[in-house]
Amino acid sequence: MYKIISGKEISLAVKERVAAQVSEMKKDGIEPCLAVILVGDDPASRVYVNNKKKACEFCGIRSLEYLLPADASQEELNSLVEKLNDDKSVNGILCQLPLPKHLNEKEVLNLIKPEKDVDAFHPENVGHIMIGDYSFLPCTPAGIMEMLKYENISLDGKNCVIIGRSNIVGKPMAMLMLKENATVTVCHSHTKNLKEIVSQADVIVAAVGRAKFVTADMVKDGAIIIDVGINRNDDGKLCGDVDFEACKEKASYITPVPGGVGPMTIATLMQNTITAAKIQKG
Repeated sequence: MYKIISGKEISLAVKERVAAQVSEMKKDGIEPCLAVILVGDDPASRVYVNNKKKACEFCGIRSLEYLLPADASQEELNSLVEKLNDDKSVNGILCQLPLPKHLNEKEVLNLIKPEKDVDAFHPENVGHIMIGDYSFLPCTPAGIMEMLKYENISLDGKNCVIIGRSNIVGKPMAMLMLKENATVTVCHSHTKNLKEIVSQADVIVAAVGRAKFVTADMVKDGAIIIDVGINRNDDGKLCGDVDFEACKEKASYITPVPGGVGPMTIATLMQNTITAAKIQKG
């Protein structure tokens, strides 16, 4: 019998914990502040930003939004980041991705001060994650680790397979799992015998961006399935990278889409923001 890992339930617990910490920080005159930059009017990005604002409100974190037009220049965006870097009242800076194609994403992410980089995308923070000595973790992988911890799932000695090698999920996920003494395999578009490799996994993390990519014949009995994908099926409904209905009967634990990893990403962002405030205030 499988158990659903509820991102809604666990994210609420994280946000309540953050809210309690923020309340204590305010007693010491510290008001954590997150600045979010949105370039253009991408509907999905707008939804994400709105959800982040709601989470900030719930946690008592001051939220600032900076909206730039879709045709904003690199200089305008860089100038805004520099301004927020210099603003001592701003603890965290997040530039909502993806950016319009004419803008250099890497340039912007590298410009954000590492101590304000609450997405943990700056090369300095990525390096700290590699050696296991970090202040911030990328929000999605950290959210997944929080889910596993909440369910008392140990990764020690487990065979973990990650499908997808992005800088945002796949690579940092591998580092966090290694830190917990898992044996980790990262699969990608050039992986041979993918089905055979995935079918041996105790834990599957699907982050490939293809609807229902992971099918029941790829899952061994009792596997733990973490679905990071956000896709739309032929009917326009949200679905993940995992064929949930087919795979759930073989899983011991499984995350749904929606209501799984997504809420955890935002809850972890709140945690990163107050961590940044604590570091900056000494």
